[in-house]
Amino acid sequence: MDQVTEPGMLCTQHRRFVIRSMGMVDYDSAWQAMKDFTTRRMPLTDDEIWLLQHPPVYTQGIAGRSEHLLVESEIPVIRTDRGGQITYHGPGQLIAYLLLDIRRLKLGIRELVRRMENAVIQVLADYDIEAQGRNDAPGVYVGTAKIASLGLKIKKNFCYHGIALNIDMDLQPFAAINPCGYAGMPVTQMKDQGVTDGWDIIQRKLAQCLQNELIKERI
Repeated sequence: MDQVTEPGMLCTQHRRFVIRSMGMVDYDSAWQAMKDFTTRRMPLTDDEIWLLQHPPVYTQGIAGRSEHLLVESEIPVIRTDRGGQITYHGPGQLIAYLLLDIRRLKLGIRELVRRMENAVIQVLADYDIEAQGRNDAPGVYVGTAKIASLGLKIKKNFCYHGIALNIDMDLQPFAAINPCGYAGMPVTQMKDQGVTDGWDIIQRKLAQCLQNELIKERI
C-alpha cells in the first residue's frame, strides 16, 4: 500500500485526491474545518479525503429526531448539518471525510453513496468478510449488523462529511441510541469479525478503495 510521505499525509496514485491522516480530532474542530475548506475551495482545488478518529460524541443529522437518543449520558450530543439521524463516534472508529467536487467527478448523490459503500465492502472483502449495502438504510452491513454508517452534506455541488467504519471500539454507547434512527439495530466492528490488522493498514486500504471507486467509469 501507500507510504507516508510527510506527517499527516498519505501519498496517492490519483493526483486529484489529497489524502490526509489526521489522528484524533474533536468533532467540532473537524466539522468547522470541513465547512471552511468547502467555502474557500476554487474550481481547481484538489478533492481531499480526511482520515481520523473522534473522541466520544453523538452526532444528530439535520433532520434528526430527539427520541432516537434513548438514554442521557455524559457523552455530548452535537446537532450537525449532515443527512441522517443519530450515530456514535469514538476512538477505534475510522472516519473518512470526503471533501469532493461531485460535479467534476460526474457523480450524483445516489451514485456517490453507492460507491462509498462499495469501498467499505471491498475493504471488508479483503478480510473475507461478506458485507452489503441496503436500499432502505444507507451504510454497510454484515448480516443484519451495521459496521459502517454514512452521512453527507451537499453544498453547491461540493460535499463533505463521509463514512464511519467500526474497527476496534467500545460499542456500548450505541445501546443508548437507535443507530441511524433504527430501533434495535445491531452494530458490529471489524475486530469482532476476526480482523487483527492495525489502524494504519486499514486506513490505507480504505483510502485506496475510496479513490478507486470515486474515479472508476460507470458500467
